[in-house]
Amino acid sequence: MSHSRSIKLNWKGEGLLFEGFGGAPDTPPITLDGEVKEGPTPMDALLLSCAGCAGADLVVILNKMKVALESVSVEITADRRPEHPKRYTAIRYLFRLAGEGLDRRKAERAVNLSLDKYCSVVHSLNPDILVDHEIELP
Repeated sequence: MSHSRSIKLNWKGEGLLFEGFGGAPDTPPITLDGEVKEGPTPMDALLLSCAGCAGADLVVILNKMKVALESVSVEITADRRPEHPKRYTAIRYLFRLAGEGLDRRKAERAVNLSLDKYCSVVHSLNPDILVDHEIELP
C-alpha cells in the first residue's frame, strides 16, 4: 500500500519568496526564500528537515530507553558542489544531548538507529552523500 503525501507551494509574487502548506489541513504555512530575507532557502530547509527528522527520532528512541531528556540540539554542517546542480555532497551532524540516564552507549545507539534506519529525510537523499556525526554529552 502506498502512503502518498501532498503539499502545495505558492509564489508570493515577488523575488524568490514562496509560501508552502503541508499535507494536513491545519498545518501552518512555512516561508521559503531563495533570497534569505523572510525565511530559509530551500536548501537550508532541506538541512532543517534532516535535523528535525533525526531530532524527533532521538526523542522517541531515547524516551523508549528510559532517558529523561533535558535537551536535544542538532547542528548540521554540509558541503555543496560549486557547480550546478549545487547539491549536497556531505552532511555532518553534531548532536548535543543531555538527560538523566543518558550515557555514550545509549546516545550512539539512538543516533545510529536514526541515521541508519529511521530518518526518512536522510534516506530520501542521494545515497552517495556522505553522512556522518559527532555526539557531545555534558
